[in-house]
Amino acid sequence: MTVTIFKNLTLFDGKRTKNINDAWIAVDQATGKITDVGSGAIPQNDLEIDLAGQYVMPGLINVHTHISLDPTAFDGGFGKSKVETTILAYQHLRKLLKSGVTFIRECGCLYDIDIELSKMQQKGVLHHIPTILPSGRLFVMTGGHGDAPHAAYRVDSADEMRKAVRKGLKKGAQTIKMVATGGVMTPSDFMEDPQLSTAEMRAGVIEAHHKHKKVSVHAEGNPGIQNALDAKADSIEHGFYVTKKEAQQMLAQDTYLTPTLIAEWVIPQFGKGKIPEWELKKAADALDDTYQNLSLAYKLGVKFTCGTDAGTVFNDFDKTPAEFELLTKLGMTPAEAFKCSSINSAKLCQIESEYGTLETGRFADFLVLKNNPLVDVTAVKQLDKQVYLHGIREF
Repeated sequence: MTVTIFKNLTLFDGKRTKNINDAWIAVDQATGKITDVGSGAIPQNDLEIDLAGQYVMPGLINVHTHISLDPTAFDGGFGKSKVETTILAYQHLRKLLKSGVTFIRECGCLYDIDIELSKMQQKGVLHHIPTILPSGRLFVMTGGHGDAPHAAYRVDSADEMRKAVRKGLKKGAQTIKMVATGGVMTPSDFMEDPQLSTAEMRAGVIEAHHKHKKVSVHAEGNPGIQNALDAKADSIEHGFYVTKKEAQQMLAQDTYLTPTLIAEWVIPQFGKGKIPEWELKKAADALDDTYQNLSLAYKLGVKFTCGTDAGTVFNDFDKTPAEFELLTKLGMTPAEAFKCSSINSAKLCQIESEYGTLETGRFADFLVLKNNPLVDVTAVKQLDKQVYLHGIREF
């Protein structure tokens, strides 16, 4: 075994609430996994890399991305060919990695491109991108949010959902994404409009769970959030209008919440004069309510994950670091905000034995920062930070 020691660093391992001073990390060059972590005297090794006292923290896990969408196009870029979309998706993956994201869970991908890219990654023929947990296409009702060519399975009954989920799993989906409400981007529906029914979603959840896969549900308002919870979804995506009763049900069911705050924040921030007034109004009206509702859910103990909805309008693939600053507006400390990624996101994706924290047995996916992230949550926004993937520097 050939070992590289990263030394002279201050370590936030993603688990503790305090840094480890004068720390070092030992990495097996063959596997890219951490073999030991410590402080003080350095063990025997083959290669040493001195990080000059900088701060090291886990690579970011983003559990809500749409790598096939174009955030610069108001229509999402749905009209592009599969070849164009694939090239765009690869560029987006590289941008995610440069921003510090080392693992993603897709939440709906055109042409099932994420499934194909993930298979190539697993075969060892595609490198220099975050590890992908692919979802393939969305599961939506006819005419619902996300119903676009090459984007979704249209399902209008429990039986249709059951068959569609089976098809998605056969193609290689490792996570399932459903849509229970309207959204900001669709002119014909609103956040409070219910879409897939509880019975339809429940049929899909059962099928996914048979294969030990998790189900996430786009649910911005009610009654859609309640419908998704009653269907036993594993995570609620957005959840802007979550109630106290629903938060308590989430606790009882161990359901995660992915707030995607940045996706809502960017629309009124950058959209004036560029997008329709109806779209601006839907986002702006919801933002204040979002902070209030999600703050209550957090105080009640709901487990939050880190996701950005990257790919939606104005929501580019370099914005994951900005999500943590918004999470602190819900009452989180910097350490608690980062744990949404390192611990909670890893558990939701069922990868916690290999990803998320910088401990023995995990992959050496980490960031090197100039400033202390546990003191200043914006330290992770550093543009020239070092990004390591399985112990190899990518940026």
